[in-house]
Amino acid sequence: MTDRRVTPSRRGFLRLGAGAAAATGLAGCTTLADPASSDFARAAATQFRGGLRRRGFHTDATVPDDVEVAWSHPVNTGDHTAAKASFVRVPAAEVRSATGNESASDRLVVPGDDGTLRAFTPDGELVWAAAIEHATRGIHGTPAVAEGLVYIGGYDGALYAFDLGSGERVWRRKLGDAIGSSPAYHEGDVYIAVEYYTPSGGVFGVDADTGGGKWGDRRVTDHPHSTIAIDRDVGRLVVGSNDGYLYAWSYPEREFQWRFETGDAIKGPVAAYDGAAFFGSWDRNVYRVDLADGTEEWAFETNGMVMSGPAIDVGRGVCFIGSHDGNLYALDAGSGAELWRYSTGGRIVGCPATTVDRVVVGSKDRSVYALDTSDGTEVWELELDGWVTSAPLLTEDGIYVTERAPEGADGPPGHAYALRPP
Repeated sequence: MTDRRVTPSRRGFLRLGAGAAAATGLAGCTTLADPASSDFARAAATQFRGGLRRRGFHTDATVPDDVEVAWSHPVNTGDHTAAKASFVRVPAAEVRSATGNESASDRLVVPGDDGTLRAFTPDGELVWAAAIEHATRGIHGTPAVAEGLVYIGGYDGALYAFDLGSGERVWRRKLGDAIGSSPAYHEGDVYIAVEYYTPSGGVFGVDADTGGGKWGDRRVTDHPHSTIAIDRDVGRLVVGSNDGYLYAWSYPEREFQWRFETGDAIKGPVAAYDGAAFFGSWDRNVYRVDLADGTEEWAFETNGMVMSGPAIDVGRGVCFIGSHDGNLYALDAGSGAELWRYSTGGRIVGCPATTVDRVVVGSKDRSVYALDTSDGTEVWELELDGWVTSAPLLTEDGIYVTERAPEGADGPPGHAYALRPP
């Protein structure tokens, strides 16, 4: 499929690819174009974990007392053990603005490791499906949606923009060898962590309209698939990497500030809250690190590697996070003290999601759980067919999750599910 190109904005752009990055010698921070502000301010829109700070906190959702499968669709076919992509929900008003269809409903957009991005109505009707170019592991990240475009990275190393209304490809920009992270959108720019075959990587910012390169930093190493978080109040952009470091830049200046070392890979997304970054490491710890200067404020040790990302109850100051030890932990965000833990029957790789009173999480025991946030009491458990490694999307009308292929690449596909009250 050819790109439908758009006219560059006044900011201009430099097309950025792996070759271009190498040619410009991006060993450190390099500005690729004038980082002037957009012609008009565009706020962050629908994206992974509910926004730029990646807190996984849903204020307008209700988790019901019981659920069953309302509809499902096959999306995942591979056997890679990483967390799989999650749903995002685009409000009807944004869909109508993008399509001109005044009767259009909300859209649920979900990628699969089969390399296809799909848009559904809340009733499960497939509106469109759009494929990236061939990649063995397809798509693992979760899209960002803004200004009528859907942004997603793929394991072909490219960042894509698709039209929200039709699924037509608008642009594709080759940035590296693989992208397993989720994009961050803010005011006309898209930021993404990128992997290279040699033990290296980078973070890049591109023009949301054109995909043209604006900024890049290649100091990040060893295949980063952690997802970028941006805290505009503190002025920081942060991301973790398989090299065991958390990296921080000033924002919006994008000048490198510090890195914080853990004992092993940081695979999951980072959450920003209360002036700090919350994240897990394969060294078995959950960390709170000061965003301003990168100092450790506390570390909580679990009994397994931590690939899950945090969900933050911003009202009560509680951090919920899973571990390979099968436990979901509720930690006091201020002190790191354990409030409670709940044991599932398998590793927790994906992120939990929380409302004020309930937290929902998937497990490799093939189940999705809803727990009371105050004490971890189980509200319900629903068993599916495959490992549940996505972050649940909590909405007023249902819960949306994806699972891995139950028996790997040689078995039946894993599905995307809508869960609703019986």
